[in-house]
Amino acid sequence: MIIERTLAALATAAAIVAAVVISIVAAFFTLYALVKPSLGEAGASAVVAGAAAVLAIVIALVAAARLEADRRKSKAAESQGTGAAGADLAGMILGVVKDRPMLSAGAAIAVGVYALRNPALISAVVRGFMDGRGKT
Repeated sequence: MIIERTLAALATAAAIVAAVVISIVAAFFTLYALVKPSLGEAGASAVVAGAAAVLAIVIALVAAARLEADRRKSKAAESQGTGAAGADLAGMILGVVKDRPMLSAGAAIAVGVYALRNPALISAVVRGFMDGRGKT
């Protein structure tokens, strides 16, 4: 049930990202077509590249602002004694998964791809779990 919801959310997020990327590319083609008659091909390409740079800067500034807000929030929580300073690794990971599900889903996919390309990692993890079970 949880896995199905996670996969559905991941598929939805992928569809939204694909739609946004397609929209941005279409907007850049439209911008190119609009400025090409007056600036020529090279000028229109430069305008599109500039617009892409401005878009990247705006996205970076928004991400930086959100990161700074998260840092302030965590510092405020730590100063009140409710922070994760003494929390264990599992609690910290669960907090990240709860606060940022898309980031954690992307990280899980990246780890999965890395693990599939590196079978030694999979065997080491399985060996670690199996060794731990026999000692209890």
